[in-house]
Amino acid sequence: MDFFLETNNLMLIGTAILSGLMLIWPTIQRKRAGSVVGTTAAVQMINQQNAMVIDIRPLATYQNGHIPQSRNIPLADLDKKTANLPKDKPIILACDRGQTAVGPAARLRQAGFTNVSVLEGGLNAWVSAGLPTSTKR
Repeated sequence: MDFFLETNNLMLIGTAILSGLMLIWPTIQRKRAGSVVGTTAAVQMINQQNAMVIDIRPLATYQNGHIPQSRNIPLADLDKKTANLPKDKPIILACDRGQTAVGPAARLRQAGFTNVSVLEGGLNAWVSAGLPTSTKR
C-alpha cells in the first residue's frame, strides 16, 4: 500500500493514466464522426457511389489546392448550408489533416445525414497518395 502513497509513484501513475487517455482520444473522436475512409475508399465512393466531397477549409486555403469536383463549404458556413446538401447521397468531409472534420461530421449525422464519412488524413493524405488536386473553383 505504501507504493501508492509515495509522491514519485503517484506522479508516475498519473502520467500513465494521462498517457493512456491521450492515446485513446483519437479513437473516441473517430467514433463520434462515424466512418473514416482512406484515400482509396474515398476514390471508390466518388466513382461508384457518386459521393459528394465537402471541403470545410477556408476559401483561400481551398483555392490553393483541393480535391477535384469537391465543394467548398467553410466550417463557419456549414451549419447554414446543411439544408442544401442531399441526404440520400454519400458525403465525404475533407479538411487539412482529417481532424477538424470530425466534429462537423457528427453534427451532420445529428441533422439526419446517414452516410457521412471523414477523409482520413485529409487533403494531406490525398496529396501524399499522389492523387490529383485542382485550383479551379
